[in-house]
Amino acid sequence: MTLSMYSASVPVFKQILNSLLAILDKAETHADEKKIDPQALLQFRLYPDMLPFIRQIQIACDFAKGCSARLGGVDVPAFEDNERSFADLKARIVKTLAFIDTVPQEQIAGSEERAITTGSGEKTKHFTGQAYLLHYALPHFFFHATTAYDILRHNGLDIGKKNFIGTY
Repeated sequence: MTLSMYSASVPVFKQILNSLLAILDKAETHADEKKIDPQALLQFRLYPDMLPFIRQIQIACDFAKGCSARLGGVDVPAFEDNERSFADLKARIVKTLAFIDTVPQEQIAGSEERAITTGSGEKTKHFTGQAYLLHYALPHFFFHATTAYDILRHNGLDIGKKNFIGTY
């Protein structure tokens, strides 16, 4: 039995994005209970040259929607990066989940050899669908989702691996 491109992408994105939604609820409660200014968490970065928590969530969403769209042969929707609160980030995740649910499974199926191009100018990258998913989109998605988790864990949020992995 072979693993379909759909099974290796959309359900994986949905599982982790739904986990991030639950973690954001916990983060909001944590900030309220501990009397922490939410901006302290939302703008926190693990190291000065790293992106803050808000950008980690935005980029994880961008990879989930971008990969789903490209594999499905549809236009990647543009989302403004204007989130400023936990509620805004949750809304972005919900919007991302809603979009990836619109990409027909049958359009992602068989996308292993689909030509995928990202970036522009000197940053242009060319892939087959399978290489794009396995060697570019998924690693980037997990990097940013994990970094968001790590920022909150570092700041005392009582979460663990089960929270990150969620349910499938």
